[in-house]
Amino acid sequence: QVQLVESGGGLVQPGGHLRLSCGASRHISSINVMGWYRQAPGKQRELVATITSDGITNYADSVKGRFTISRDTAKNTVYLQMNSLKVEDTAVYYCNADITAGGKGLRYWGQGTQVTTSS
Repeated sequence: QVQLVESGGGLVQPGGHLRLSCGASRHISSINVMGWYRQAPGKQRELVATITSDGITNYADSVKGRFTISRDTAKNTVYLQMNSLKVEDTAVYYCNADITAGGKGLRYWGQGTQVTTSS
């Protein structure tokens, strides 16, 4: 089992930046993939960025060049640095962890943190 706790959301003006953090209750090196997803009002949850246990990253086209996912294995924490924020980035951001246990793939979610971009 993995418990995930996000922090770092808030209100920011367009063009501003925020850094989200996701602390995990186990060594993140043992987690296959960690990622950030977001859900805006009235929309489905969508992938923002992921990072594998090997450090390979993947981004949604809408955030490429603006967002960066990274990790600190010593702190068991994954970060999402968000720059040049746009109004359309407004959403609840969720941290996610995919692990394999007993031959099964398991997915865990954090509670979410609100990011609002508005002037």
